[in-house]
Amino acid sequence: MGQSVRDGLKDSEIIPEVIDDFHPSLLLQVSYPSNHKSVSLGNTIKPADVQDTPAIELHSSGAATSTKSYTLILTDPDAPSRDDPKWSEMCHWIATNVPLTTSTSDNAADMDGVQSAGMQTVAKGLKEVVEYMAPSPPPETGKHRYVFIVFEPADGKSDTNLTAPEDRKHWGTGKARHGIRQWARENGLVPVGANFFYSQNEEQ
Repeated sequence: MGQSVRDGLKDSEIIPEVIDDFHPSLLLQVSYPSNHKSVSLGNTIKPADVQDTPAIELHSSGAATSTKSYTLILTDPDAPSRDDPKWSEMCHWIATNVPLTTSTSDNAADMDGVQSAGMQTVAKGLKEVVEYMAPSPPPETGKHRYVFIVFEPADGKSDTNLTAPEDRKHWGTGKARHGIRQWARENGLVPVGANFFYSQNEEQ
């Protein structure tokens, strides 16, 4: 499980452009139930289909369950374009209080974007540190990578005291090509899972 995710992140250059190399220990599933769309390691989804806040499932690679909660982010490293990422990274979402899903990953994988009982949403308890901003790639900027990353505290403690970036652009760092790597380090977080999709404006 983890190796295929890691390979996908490397093939798309999310590792090392967005996040340092790591071995995923959790399977992250993201869906947009209202449009029956699911994120699947680099599939392409139209901007119109990702306007609503997504639903989330987290699955452990082992059989054990956990009461630990996690932090999820969505970032765009290709703002305004992959060729000219002068606004990158762009912070699209930070949500905390994400629990492990108790249902099996096999059942979840067959959802095809339909929300299951195990899906976590803002309405069901996710806490937004930064409100979801739907992807909206500008015209004539090609495909953007929209990257979801799951984090846990490096010290194993609670992540309830996270600081929100001062700005969405550059995640408040003021530096191009800066973002989630710096924010996670400042908040004592380490990556444990990821997923991503491509999206582009219809006008190219």
